[in-house]
Amino acid sequence: MPHGDRTLPISDAEAAMKMARDSADVWNLNPYDIGIMGSSAGGHLASTIATHARPELRPNFQILFYPVITMDKSYTHIGSHDNLLGKDASAELETEFSNEKQVTKETPCAFIAYSDDDKTVPPANGVNYYLGLHKNHVPAVLHIYASGGHGWGIRENFIYKNEMLNDLSAWLRSFKAPRKDAVRVACVGNSITYGAGIKNRSHDSYPSVLGRLLGDKYWVKNFGVSARTMLNKGDRPYMKEQAYQQALAFNPNIVVIKLGTNDSKSFNWVHKADFIKDTQTMIDAFKALPSQPEIYLCYPSKAYLTGESINDDIISKEIIPMIKKVAKKNKLPVIDLHSAMDGMPELFPDHIHPNEEGAKVMAKAVYDAIKNKGNEGADRD
Repeated sequence: MPHGDRTLPISDAEAAMKMARDSADVWNLNPYDIGIMGSSAGGHLASTIATHARPELRPNFQILFYPVITMDKSYTHIGSHDNLLGKDASAELETEFSNEKQVTKETPCAFIAYSDDDKTVPPANGVNYYLGLHKNHVPAVLHIYASGGHGWGIRENFIYKNEMLNDLSAWLRSFKAPRKDAVRVACVGNSITYGAGIKNRSHDSYPSVLGRLLGDKYWVKNFGVSARTMLNKGDRPYMKEQAYQQALAFNPNIVVIKLGTNDSKSFNWVHKADFIKDTQTMIDAFKALPSQPEIYLCYPSKAYLTGESINDDIISKEIIPMIKKVAKKNKLPVIDLHSAMDGMPELFPDHIHPNEEGAKVMAKAVYDAIKNKGNEGADRD
């Protein structure tokens, strides 16, 4: 480790990611198709960048050959552990750099490969990393070849060389990077945006459906977080979430904001005096981005509930008029998801979250608004 400073290789790798993205036009690269690859201890560095780096420095995909992933002494590579963290590293430091424990839904997709007879880095490193990725719905593949030991790279005497190259090539072809000139669309919201209750949310949540409707000229990302409020004094404020910072870092060209459902809960709505102010705070943050995005405010979708929890009476009679007011002040288009989803209780199995068919209705309403640039699909109140 250079001078015993673990931050040096990490900062070097982050600088390389920044250089590649900053130089994308000059080097004729797609800034949304830049990956990181590492082997053995280098695999730990690559997976650290994939799990720890800020969104703008995070790779779009990761390729890991027989990587060290964990710092758990029971199955890490002890030399890597001691060189990176020191022999007497604290449990907290070991957890921080056990990358199987640092996976989130924003971690990039991964190709992971080992040999079953690797005596240097136990394949359990990659198995647990794969499980962490799978738990967070991050696309990943794990290949464990029958033999080859450690450090085979593309050695000619690695008998699975051609199979490995074919596996890697097939994986790289299996996903399509957003176009270099894609219009970036950030879908900001709560569990309804996230796709709670939808079995395959990566395919059937409303942002996913919207992406298919808009086509490859657009890059739609889902920044929904369950149970979150617009109110900063609410029980779970969206603006205090990492997803909010990630949405800002995405530097979107279009922002679709759909919050308010959870604000209608009685214990949150006691702070209703702040709703317009907090909505304005979010609008101002997106307005300040270099991309100068188009911002669409959504009325919350229909809630087939009233009472102390989510309350459609509060949504329709108090929250929607406030959203209308702030939209008018900022001259922003409104997407009326409340009306669009009225009279469809069969699409809301739990009375709050739309199912796959309901997500299609939402996506179509947002699609119409974006494609009509607010002239027909959205109202400018």
